[in-house]
Amino acid sequence: MTRQQLKNSSKMLKKQCMGKNQVTEDLIGDIEKGKFIEDRNVMCYIACIYQMLQVVKNNKLSYEASLKQVDMMYPADIKEAAKATITKCQDVSKKYKDLCESSYWTAKCIYEDDPKNFIFP
Repeated sequence: MTRQQLKNSSKMLKKQCMGKNQVTEDLIGDIEKGKFIEDRNVMCYIACIYQMLQVVKNNKLSYEASLKQVDMMYPADIKEAAKATITKCQDVSKKYKDLCESSYWTAKCIYEDDPKNFIFP
C-alpha cells in the first residue's frame, strides 16, 4: 500500500471518529503535521482511530498489535522506520491509565520521533 492509499483508506475512520468525539477539522486536521491540540475530545479522537485500527487490546494500546498493523498496512519504504519509532514510544502509554490520554501522548511521541514518516487520518 502506498502512503496515499493508506491515507485514502483511513478517511472512513476519520469521519466516524470525528462524529463520535465532536471534533472539527480545525481541531484534528493538522495532527499529521504535528499540531496536537491538548483537548479531551482530540485525545479521544486519537484513541478512537487506534481502536478502529485494532491496536487497542483490553482498553490499552498494544505494542504487538501496532507492529502487526504497520506490517500489514504501511508502505515498504517506511515500515522499518515506523516500527523503530513505535518501539521507542511503546512505554509512553504506560504513564496514563486513561486510553484517550495514553493514545494522544503516544501519537505525539511517534510524531516527534519521526515526523517525516508519521501518518495519521
